[in-house]
Amino acid sequence: MARKSPLDDPENAAHAWARYRRIMKLLLGVTAGTVLLAVAILFAFNGMISVHFYIAVALGISFTMLLGGGLMGLVFLSNGTGHDESVDNRLPGPDELWGRKDSRGDQE
Repeated sequence: MARKSPLDDPENAAHAWARYRRIMKLLLGVTAGTVLLAVAILFAFNGMISVHFYIAVALGISFTMLLGGGLMGLVFLSNGTGHDESVDNRLPGPDELWGRKDSRGDQE
């Protein structure tokens, strides 16, 4: 039977999600700064190419950073709250899986 997750407690869950939102707000600020810096550097070296180029660069950097950071934040949330330890993830060993009884692999 699976153990109870610490995220089942509303107080722990509220604290964890507040921390996650704080991380995402920080990540949004870092992403905006990175996009502005990248577009400024591209403009400084290339001049005005096409507005579509700069839009594509901004969207690509934003999507990559926010998706990666969001998923990593969820990993931190899951591990930091103890939710990972509550999951019952025991897989059968090779002996249980194939019905082996001794080390040579002979069935009894």
